[in-house]
Amino acid sequence: MSNLPSVPTLDDVARSAGVSTATVSRCLNSPERVVEHTRKRVMAAVEQLGYTPNFGARVMAAKRTFTIGAIIPTMENAIFARGLQAFQEALHARGYTLLVASSAYQPKIEEEQIRSLVARGADGLLLIGHDRDPAVYEYLRARSIPVLSAWVYLPDCDQPTVGFDNRASMRALAQKVIDFGHRSIAMISGITEGNDRAAARLAGLRDALSDNGLDPGAVPVIETPYEIENGSVAFRTLMQGDTRPSVVMCGNDVLAVGALRGAREIGLSVPDDVSITGFDDIELARIVEPQITTLHVPHREMGRRAAEALIDIVEKRNSGASIELQSSIQLRGSLRDLRV
Repeated sequence: MSNLPSVPTLDDVARSAGVSTATVSRCLNSPERVVEHTRKRVMAAVEQLGYTPNFGARVMAAKRTFTIGAIIPTMENAIFARGLQAFQEALHARGYTLLVASSAYQPKIEEEQIRSLVARGADGLLLIGHDRDPAVYEYLRARSIPVLSAWVYLPDCDQPTVGFDNRASMRALAQKVIDFGHRSIAMISGITEGNDRAAARLAGLRDALSDNGLDPGAVPVIETPYEIENGSVAFRTLMQGDTRPSVVMCGNDVLAVGALRGAREIGLSVPDDVSITGFDDIELARIVEPQITTLHVPHREMGRRAAEALIDIVEKRNSGASIELQSSIQLRGSLRDLRV
């Protein structure tokens, strides 16, 4: 006779909690459908008995794996961390597990990861941005894998998007810079090829210049990967020109912090000698001195709403509509008002 302890079953949990097995199942799979006091009683029984749901049985019954894949461009900085954390929390609340991969901004690597996540049974995919080979979307459509793009808002896109208008956001920040009296403007941008967010932000700057009768083609632009050291090098390069800009606008806060370091390395004071702006409003922008003027992006709300929208599509609650979130300008010490 075996001395191994018996494995608790769904029936055991139901008896302990004084509810039906169907109620236990709803608590585990759709907790939002169960009243709070019943849910607490069931989950206490689950904890006491050490019950673990039979994942294989759940998959067979629902014809889903209850996993969502997410592919982000990088894990090396905090640009995506806050949004992805909120995305994971919202998935967990709906009974889903997150699988994460990083593409290092390489389209071929991203395509490999998409195929790998599909092969592992992901019920849906979160991708960053929309600019990729149409064959990728055709591959996903052929396999009926829902996909949602975040960090962008494209209302006319074939796939749902949850995010903000990168172009309009940078246009608004550039307009504020111009309103502060700046006319000599330079930009440190992320690599625009294959990155629709970086390309849109550069386009937004050029829109604002055109709006104010300034020549967009005369603006010095350096494209570089999103790293602090790259921002520093790019800033020092911009300062070597015959005419120094009064403000350097950066494609994100990581590059802006690099630019701030570059200014210190060549003895320039920010913002007295030159102003610097960023984009994203990550914590790094608030802990440097001076704090960086930037665009606040609602990362957590974006992650939460992306998760809810993607699960609704997976569960066929709706076909998915794009959701626009609002960014906002955060004026801080790195931007000088030349009118004063």
